[in-house]
Amino acid sequence: MSAKPPILIIEPFFGGSHKQLIDTLVECLNLADYEIFSLPAKKWHWRARTSALYFSQLIPPEHEYKVLITSSVLNLAELIGVRPDLVTCRKIVYFHENQLVYPVREVKERDCQYGLNEILTCLAADIVLFNSNFNRMSFLDNVQPFLSIQPDFKLKHIRERIEKKCEVLYFPIKFHAFPNKRHIMDTTEVNTEPDCLHLIWPHRWEHDKNPKLLVEVLMELIKRQVDFRVTICGESYQAIPEAFEGIQEKLGAKLINFGQLTREKYIKTLLTGDIVISTAGHEFYGVAMLEATYCGCYPIAPNKLVYPEIYPKENLYNTSNSLIKMLYNWCRNPQIFRRHRDKFFDYFTFERYSAQHLVPKYLEKMRISV
Repeated sequence: MSAKPPILIIEPFFGGSHKQLIDTLVECLNLADYEIFSLPAKKWHWRARTSALYFSQLIPPEHEYKVLITSSVLNLAELIGVRPDLVTCRKIVYFHENQLVYPVREVKERDCQYGLNEILTCLAADIVLFNSNFNRMSFLDNVQPFLSIQPDFKLKHIRERIEKKCEVLYFPIKFHAFPNKRHIMDTTEVNTEPDCLHLIWPHRWEHDKNPKLLVEVLMELIKRQVDFRVTICGESYQAIPEAFEGIQEKLGAKLINFGQLTREKYIKTLLTGDIVISTAGHEFYGVAMLEATYCGCYPIAPNKLVYPEIYPKENLYNTSNSLIKMLYNWCRNPQIFRRHRDKFFDYFTFERYSAQHLVPKYLEKMRISV
């Protein structure tokens, strides 16, 4: 009889960065060492509500699991409650985002149950990993205020119980799977880059990424009569955002890509890019920004959220007007911009975000040697 796998991986939302993380980790494991239970990346709210019950029925009762690793979408406390045989596992939870500060269009839209699920999950876990210090601190700082919503008694000392389990472990990006524009150009004698700058916005088409601000900025650049090209790509789970309605007609030939791209075309597009832009109102890490930066794009992001943790001050803007001014000046002076971009890449380092550097640290948390 073959040995049962010691590692149980559970992902209720198996798509995007959640899938990317698991794929990256299991590449370094033997097939016999792990078992994955997952659900497709859709109906997020129902995954958060019912996946624990679903997986409790799916995971075999006879097992030899020593490690359980999951994302914060799963209510770990519920799973352990109905499957007490899993309590002896080393339980590791990864926070790609947190619901205590996740933006909603209106306060009345916030369902407190999701945040409570995450707090209970942390209490049930042995190790709680966050993809950035911003994610960790925004969660911890809001635990007690969030619990204070409860009207008729006070829940005390919950933060202290959770905090000692918390660590930051950056999301591992497989930079080695991407070509590097600077390396390519180093082997090319003639710089064939066009005078017109190529702007890239590679984010999910949802309100928390603030597509409205992007459109306002692009329209202002057109009004100021500067030349540029733009790619608007990224995953779209629902209808096109209202801000993007009619944008193809307004931008005309300036818009060279619109919509989700194949992986091959996405990488080729990044290599032709000059500037990657974030307009996010919500970001706990920003895989797409780092991927684009590695491919040679100069990053411009808001001076808030996770971005000051990753990028230098000169790459950050405080207001929409400062973003417009920055892009306007660069688009007017492409050659000056490219010299500035070259200086940025002389000192910006990617190692601390790379899979090669980080995956061994994840395996260490699972007590697996490489």
